[in-house]
Amino acid sequence: MSNLHPALAVRGDLLQTPSPTTLDVQQQVVVSVAGDGRILDVDPVESDAGRSAVETADEVVHLDRSQRLLPGLIDTHIHAPQWPQLGTGLDIGLEQWLFEYTFPLEARYADPSFAQSVWQEMVPTLLAHGTTTAVYFATVHEQATLLLAETCLTHGQRAYVGRVAMDHPEGTPVWYRDADADAGLRASERSIEQIRSLQDPLGLVQPIITPRFVPACSDALLTGLGALAERTGALVQTHCSESDWEHGHVLERHGCTDTESLRRFGLLRRGTVLAHGNHLGDDDLRLIGGAGAGVAHCPLSNSYFAGAVFPARRARALGVHVGIGSDVSGGAHPGLLPQCAMAVTVSRMLEDGVDAATDAWRRGVADSRIDTVAAFHLATKGGADLLDAPLGLIEPGRSFDAIVVDLDRPLSALRAWDGIDNEARIFEKIVRLASPADISRVFVAGRCVSR
Repeated sequence: MSNLHPALAVRGDLLQTPSPTTLDVQQQVVVSVAGDGRILDVDPVESDAGRSAVETADEVVHLDRSQRLLPGLIDTHIHAPQWPQLGTGLDIGLEQWLFEYTFPLEARYADPSFAQSVWQEMVPTLLAHGTTTAVYFATVHEQATLLLAETCLTHGQRAYVGRVAMDHPEGTPVWYRDADADAGLRASERSIEQIRSLQDPLGLVQPIITPRFVPACSDALLTGLGALAERTGALVQTHCSESDWEHGHVLERHGCTDTESLRRFGLLRRGTVLAHGNHLGDDDLRLIGGAGAGVAHCPLSNSYFAGAVFPARRARALGVHVGIGSDVSGGAHPGLLPQCAMAVTVSRMLEDGVDAATDAWRRGVADSRIDTVAAFHLATKGGADLLDAPLGLIEPGRSFDAIVVDLDRPLSALRAWDGIDNEARIFEKIVRLASPADISRVFVAGRCVSR
């Protein structure tokens, strides 16, 4: 055990997925956590180190046998301003959805009071769903973006917050975009400086450079944002090959794929988060993997807007970091556990095929399926690897970002049955069935931020 005095000790049963094929079950352990939120040790309860941690910690949390400790969930793609339209507008195409629903809503965030009213509801709600880390698209508005970062700090959520840059006169409405490339670059740089100047001793909130996607950005803006990423070291997020419309737009405009276009602009970097990626080819995936970038797989949103299933298993085999994203509000559920279940579902549809009029042997794409272990790995360690952050597992040296799930809440479908369910079955039930009501505690950097 570490010689450091633990600020927190959590005693109970631990479930986590260090790899896409490994369920790590540790029963009756003590997780000791330093004052800065770093995990010091994970020791058996009956070991000398485990007993010492419980005896000396400033705070001790004893989980009962009907509770499980799991790593916190990392949502790698959220459109924060779309929170009020969650669950609506999903029966139309992406371009129409943007111009009729999304852009008019996002334009309202010019009003800081409106922005604050949304952020104050959204952030604690996502924490209650177990989202300990969120990668946010904000809006073009600097003040609304800063308020989002401040709200995350207030509620203790780890977050990457990006002011959206978009200036293309054909890809954006005149009443919701940057005036020109120079204005967008200056605003993005100021936003980075503002977020980095916040009083944030635990380093919970970071800026992230956010060109909305190629159709919404001029070449001058994309070039400048690539240079800004190089100069500031900030991470980058954008959409990439989400739909036939977006993928085709870049091919026609730049004569290359979305991935290659972003690389040319200096935006394909280590830690770059590419949302969706459903139309990526193997050459694109190899390019992404070689850059140390990755994909935010948004399985529910993709079912509405992508016209394709992202091949998560093949992408990982080609060296691509893959996380899970809710894509609020293109994805109609804010919780990441339902997204994990959906990732399993769409992978089965990709492997088995969906058109019964096609012969079964040619209907699907072989070796595409993933299971709940692999999906949960994407939502935890996979997202951490994508962001190059010490998160996603409960092990020494990483931040103690974690959730506690109850298995005996009255009227819950989540139940462990004696003589029927082993730990593997319990884990599968948690991924498929746990709701916010079943998540009794949420920790970020060693602090309980939702109960």
